[in-house]
Amino acid sequence: MHLQAQTLTNQFVPSVAPLKSTSKSRFAYPNGCRFRRFSFRALKCSVSAISELAPTELRNVKPFPAEVSRTIMELSSVGTLSSLSHEGWPLGVGVRFAVDQDGTPLLSLNESMREFSIDRRSSLHVQLEQCGLRTPQCTIQGSLDKPDNKMNLKRLHTTWKKRFGEDINEDLLYIVSVERVLQIDDFGEVGVLVNSSDYKTASPDPLRNFAERLVNEINTNNAEDVNRFCNIYADLNFEFTEAKLIWIDRLGFDLRVFSPQKGTFEFRIPFPREVTDEKGAKSTFNGLSQQAWEVERNFQALDFEKVKQFKMVRPLHSLE
Repeated sequence: MHLQAQTLTNQFVPSVAPLKSTSKSRFAYPNGCRFRRFSFRALKCSVSAISELAPTELRNVKPFPAEVSRTIMELSSVGTLSSLSHEGWPLGVGVRFAVDQDGTPLLSLNESMREFSIDRRSSLHVQLEQCGLRTPQCTIQGSLDKPDNKMNLKRLHTTWKKRFGEDINEDLLYIVSVERVLQIDDFGEVGVLVNSSDYKTASPDPLRNFAERLVNEINTNNAEDVNRFCNIYADLNFEFTEAKLIWIDRLGFDLRVFSPQKGTFEFRIPFPREVTDEKGAKSTFNGLSQQAWEVERNFQALDFEKVKQFKMVRPLHSLE
């Protein structure tokens, strides 16, 4: 069943009025978006169905690591540059950076830093906080170099000014020539190595510039829909008391749930089709919300496989 025209606008249709936040939430984070405490009892998964607009084959569809790395670099402007000092000691310093059109980092080093390496091998570590719950990160490994020609230098000037609104001193301008990238989904997880070619040819996610705002809007105004998604689209075999959207991209969105009996889990619900802009993301979310509501009331027949892949983020004992 398609939504009415008003659900296709750039405003979400809240299912319930926002409730007050609480510091008792298992997912509470001092600088991130907080959970709302709900008055309903712990939810439990039930047999459900879905209409034609919902994913017909729910699976973990997610961007490639190279795309994730490009997105992290586009959304960030501060990282840690590490290399070896003249004395041979590892040295890491905080730097501001911008990225060129192919993801090459450019940075400004002050007088005391610009010749701190005994060779040119360096790494730039960057991380991105998602809703205060997950911190994907990437480490760019490569050579610390000067721009090779005047044409590149002019382009880099423009890139830097667009990012920071200021001119850059050419004598202090360096680039990190990317050789490979280590992409990690979160702290404590195993990383994936991305080669230079894949990184440079990948495109950052088209939803990146408004993803955080969309996530905050959904968690604030559509918390009931988020809980319903977990019941309808995921094959959970335990009760959960809190659910939260973590991130949204062109292929779907990630959620995290807390179970008093099991702990904290994360899973992904893919979109039925790729989205490329804010209107498409909101429209697709509203469509899935409408269908989940209909499924919850048994208006549709079961015709899909629920999400079955879940990642334990923290066992119960680690949250106490």
